[in-house]
Amino acid sequence: MTAPKPKTWTVPNILTVARIAITPVVASLPFIDGYWPKLLCFVIFIAAAVTDVIDGRIARRSNQITDLGKILDPIADKLLLLATLGPIWWITKERQALYDIPVWGSVPLWVCLLLIGREIAMTVFRAWAQSRGVVIAAGHAGKMKAVLQNVFIGGTLTWFAFRDMVRPLGWENSRFAQYWHQFHGGFVAATLGIALTLTIYSFVDYMVTYRKLFTT
Repeated sequence: MTAPKPKTWTVPNILTVARIAITPVVASLPFIDGYWPKLLCFVIFIAAAVTDVIDGRIARRSNQITDLGKILDPIADKLLLLATLGPIWWITKERQALYDIPVWGSVPLWVCLLLIGREIAMTVFRAWAQSRGVVIAAGHAGKMKAVLQNVFIGGTLTWFAFRDMVRPLGWENSRFAQYWHQFHGGFVAATLGIALTLTIYSFVDYMVTYRKLFTT
């Protein structure tokens, strides 16, 4: 008797496709005037980040890992990263005066390219290693990098919402708003710095750990 063909459209795969489908929305919302679009973008981003964790766990626990899922999941991750870093780079560069962003709060293009390039390079490296029979699991530094990276993105999106919220709500001279402006800006900058450090460190760590692949 022929073994039943595994289902392609499993719950994890549907969640992954949904993450891909919402990336144009995530990329567009930060450019819309007002704070509600930014808040909505933040909520959608958090939901996408959570489903990224959930769909993998569901796939493993219910034995629903499919070839389609292996292909789509890293694509979804890269698209979501691009859909958030692109607007963040443009807004911090072009609207620095409007959002009162400190110089150290602007995100250079090379930082975005480094974050995205590292993800693409690791995807290619993992695929190459797997073709040689080696499965590269996510390391601790890589997981921490992903967490800090998401915290930076989420924090920056709420930064934009907060700055758009100040005037309509009459908070221009509020002591709380002034304090939060300084704290939030420093927090976002710090998380980006840590995420960037972990991005470089985790990539080098992978290369050193699996260096034998280059000599065999």
